[in-house]
Amino acid sequence: MPLPVSRSGNPVLNDKVFSGQPRAFARDDRMTLQGTINKSFLLLVVLLASALWPWSQYLSSGDTAVVGPAVLIGLVGGLVTGLIISFKATTAPFLAIPYAVFEGLLIGGFSAILERRYPGIAIQAVGLTFGVLAVLLVAYSTRLIRVTQQFRTIVIGATGAIALLYLVTLVLGLFHVNVPVLNASSPLGIIVSLVICGVAAMNLVLDFDLVETGVAQGAPRYMEWYCSFGLLVTLVWLYMEIIRLLTKLRSR
Repeated sequence: MPLPVSRSGNPVLNDKVFSGQPRAFARDDRMTLQGTINKSFLLLVVLLASALWPWSQYLSSGDTAVVGPAVLIGLVGGLVTGLIISFKATTAPFLAIPYAVFEGLLIGGFSAILERRYPGIAIQAVGLTFGVLAVLLVAYSTRLIRVTQQFRTIVIGATGAIALLYLVTLVLGLFHVNVPVLNASSPLGIIVSLVICGVAAMNLVLDFDLVETGVAQGAPRYMEWYCSFGLLVTLVWLYMEIIRLLTKLRSR
């Protein structure tokens, strides 16, 4: 029997994820909140450990060129594994950890490149990302933030608008047309980055709600891996937007 579910702005944890999964009747076969938390923590540890490799390469050589292969491998590998998991949730138990490894390589290498130009920016971005995550976890668990239908609609709509902005920027970039509103360090560019960071953070709240809903509705246990993967996708997005914002602020 398919599972009805609430919505998330996350393209991975969206309203169609659980609806296509069978209901797990046996208690041992059901997704649990603790199981999802444990797997999310494991993926986060794997990502951080993977990020240390290109970072250590940069620190030992002082040359950002050495992280190029790691960034390329992380970008391609993360894209491929992420797409596979997104289209087939049952592969999550096997591919979620490799995805975390690839994302770690990408983030570690990308952060090293920016660290060379803006010393200290990586640790600032990491601290802010974990700070936002901690605050939102507390706010959601204590119900200071309540996920209403209006809240979902606003966040999902804003996420779609940001995705469209990214797409337009990418297409225009192919024709060597720059989009200052997204990349410039002007006051408007900084405001746009702040808004995007806020939307990414609110997507974490929707992800928390969707995980809780899946647990309550008896989703199969492999969805613990899938939801952990989805949370990691949002967290990586949040980190990348925070470090982009810090770059704009530091360049002024």
